[in-house]
Amino acid sequence: MEVEVLYLEGCPHWRTAADRLVALQAEMGFELRYRLVATPEEAEMLGFRGSPTIQIDGVDRFSPDGAPIGFTCRVYQTPEGPAGSPTVEQLRTVMSR
Repeated sequence: MEVEVLYLEGCPHWRTAADRLVALQAEMGFELRYRLVATPEEAEMLGFRGSPTIQIDGVDRFSPDGAPIGFTCRVYQTPEGPAGSPTVEQLRTVMSR
């Protein structure tokens, strides 16, 4: 499994997502990469829906079909309320599918 964190420079939430993914990496055995999204055009090309966008084997499993492309920070719905990153348990769940 390949996991890629797409992020914007200046958006602090991607580091939280990266830390949570690193914590899961030994348990779940995936390759983890990071990609800076530098322009709105690149965001469009990559299917970027805000920072951080977490793609698992090339798919953003947190985004509903048709969600808009966003060159901005992203908000995730978590059990604790809106947050800048999914919880460790949410990440584990989507990666187990």
